[in-house]
Amino acid sequence: MRSIILLFFTLFLNQDTFFQKDNRDSIQINTSVSFSVVGDLMCHSVQFNYAEVKEDSFDFKPVYSQIQKFLSKPDFTIGNLETVIAGKKHRYTGYPAFNSPEEYIKALSEVGFDILYTTNNHSLDRGEFGLKNTNEKIITNNMIPIGSFEKGKDTISVFEKNGIKFSLLAYTYGTNGFKLKDNSKYSLNYIDTTKIKNDIAKARSKNAEICIVYFHFGEEYSRNPSLFQREIVKKSISYGADIILASHPHVIQPIELFKSESSNLDSGFVAYSLGNFYSNQKWRYSDAGIILNFELTKDQQTKKISLSKIDYIPTWVHKYSTPNKKEFVILPSNFKKYRYLESIIISKSDSLLIEQSYLDTKSLLEKVEEFSNYE
Repeated sequence: MRSIILLFFTLFLNQDTFFQKDNRDSIQINTSVSFSVVGDLMCHSVQFNYAEVKEDSFDFKPVYSQIQKFLSKPDFTIGNLETVIAGKKHRYTGYPAFNSPEEYIKALSEVGFDILYTTNNHSLDRGEFGLKNTNEKIITNNMIPIGSFEKGKDTISVFEKNGIKFSLLAYTYGTNGFKLKDNSKYSLNYIDTTKIKNDIAKARSKNAEICIVYFHFGEEYSRNPSLFQREIVKKSISYGADIILASHPHVIQPIELFKSESSNLDSGFVAYSLGNFYSNQKWRYSDAGIILNFELTKDQQTKKISLSKIDYIPTWVHKYSTPNKKEFVILPSNFKKYRYLESIIISKSDSLLIEQSYLDTKSLLEKVEEFSNYE
């Protein structure tokens, strides 16, 4: 398991250095844990057709060639797996009922992902078998599934890194009308305020200092949170959620900071939708996503934890073909600053679309201070 198991913009909420002296000249040692989170990882049929290198053999790793270094940098990299891995026998398909080759998640593991959210509206696209097999393949590829599970097992996981303990919880608004049978051996989490409250309490009882909650919710293609999203977020904060991450609308929605007496953080935040990270939805707003990076820092003397960094890298899904190659590749939408992208074929029209995407993202997330120290 990788080490127990970025925004182009940042806000420094705590600018203390890692080594400080108090009034008694004793040294305080601060420790940190870093996260990168992306939105929807989809797999339309065009995507796996482009990734096919020979019959029944696929290679998705080139998709991440231009942003892999950002994904492999943090302690934990997390994404929403919006497809299932049920095998060729169940036929590879895209929308409306997804089933993708195992190479899809193998590539995610190889480029740096550690954790995948598995509760969303496509979790049951191949029924119980698809749910079960997806979890098993994620684990086989050295990652952790969060949000779906085998019945009877403890579903509240607490992770620890550098002396900071945190839990990850995940819930979906629904599963497109598909349901598991009552005698199913597997289950997944739906948005239920009583369950959310109880799960956060259980995580705290297991000494989780920070509770990170993921929701799959919202109105598709809306760039603003719905009343339902805001109500669920408000209640979750009152229950003790410290950080709230979300996706489903397939477009980016705002990031908002909050302070709460129920939170263990000096300042928490909610990202209402992280947008599409990898998909074939190539129209304005849905062709964009972000790599959301944040860092938690703990003062080991006072035991207080702060949100010491939050920033993001804006991304754009580039799709192109030549006589010899058809390829999807995720680019940082501020791509002009990266010289290593010169090997990627970018037409003038695509360059304008990327610039538009970058400006769309920047204007939506303008509350987060600009920062550009990533190399």
